[in-house]
Amino acid sequence: MKKRNQKWIATLILTILILGGIFLFLWNTGFFSAARSLDGIQDYITRFSPYSHLVFFLVQLASVVIAPIPSNITAAGGALLFGMWPAFLLTAGAVVLGSVVVFWLARVLGQSFAGRFVSQKVSDRYLEVIRRKRDVFLALVFLFPFFPDDLICILAGLTDIGLPRFLVIVVLTRPWGLLVASAVGSSVIAVPIWAMALIGLAGLALFLAAMKYGDQWEARLLEKFKH
Repeated sequence: MKKRNQKWIATLILTILILGGIFLFLWNTGFFSAARSLDGIQDYITRFSPYSHLVFFLVQLASVVIAPIPSNITAAGGALLFGMWPAFLLTAGAVVLGSVVVFWLARVLGQSFAGRFVSQKVSDRYLEVIRRKRDVFLALVFLFPFFPDDLICILAGLTDIGLPRFLVIVVLTRPWGLLVASAVGSSVIAVPIWAMALIGLAGLALFLAAMKYGDQWEARLLEKFKH
């Protein structure tokens, strides 16, 4: 047990050092000033050619763990530089990794860590819902771009949801919005404003229905799987 605790502590320290190193690198190279606009982010990434892909991955990881920058926006910017699929794969990998990292840090460090990133207002609004609705709530939050996904990953770490279960939910749900953003950024698809509005309304309606009937749907699905 003592050796296991030592491994956890060593892993925690290493994770914090790596994240701190990424933060210092971005800070010293002017990322946070460049992040004020999409053009600034693009110029910042291209400065590091031929290592632009690696820097883009670090930027996307930072957008989840460190910097409050929507990953969808930076994914669209990356798609202009690298194309749809490279930008999507780099972003999806970084977002999944970042989601697991903040979940794990919240699980290990508890409220002391979560409180540094999540306001009490956001915590009061979502934490109890995550505990009650669990998979249904998390899946819908990650599928639709109306919620603070990264902050909810932190709050999920304060619940009894297991890390493997959380990872499956993230892998199955978070990449879809990033794929659309990458496709739009690379001009593979163009989404008019009216279509975005309809998608948003449909997503909101589905979310509200799932919050009201989610427990019943989940119970029925589980009952079917038992037979």
